[in-house]
Amino acid sequence: MVSQLSEAMLDVIADALVDKGYIFLSDLVPTHISQMLLEKIQSTQAHELKAASIGRGIEQQLNPDIRRDRIQWLEESNEPDNQYLDVMMQLKNGLNRRLFMGLFDYESHYAVYQPGAFYKKHVDALKGSQNRILTTVFFLNPDWKMADCGELIIYDEADIEIERIAPKMGHFVIFLSERFPMK
Repeated sequence: MVSQLSEAMLDVIADALVDKGYIFLSDLVPTHISQMLLEKIQSTQAHELKAASIGRGIEQQLNPDIRRDRIQWLEESNEPDNQYLDVMMQLKNGLNRRLFMGLFDYESHYAVYQPGAFYKKHVDALKGSQNRILTTVFFLNPDWKMADCGELIIYDEADIEIERIAPKMGHFVIFLSERFPMK
């Protein structure tokens, strides 16, 4: 079953990106895809996840003082991953049609945060590099509680918190990568 993003939803997302630079949605990815992704990552063995790095190219490095999550890249050859990537391709194409953003690629990984893991405040793109224009974050935590912590915090250019998003199952955030520091 191929899930389709509606033109109306794509309009809402594009308008929000123009107006404030980000949007939080709770129902963008169909529940059946969310559940399949959750089952996939839950069945992944610890040794299949690799330590997350920071930087790109020759600047890429592991730095546990900045980031301690473990990741696994989504692959088109894996059915749950492929269904999610199809929805993201619709998002990319829809935003390109509306905003002429020049989005060419979409890469995505699972990020697993064990107790005590973190990713310090950062901007998700190198200023002016055009290596990442939009960032998407999709949460797969079905039993999340406030005591678990781990909210995504988005800051404005003046370093003031503007949004705190609970990492609950199905929550989805899209924002301009260079514009908003987050942690």
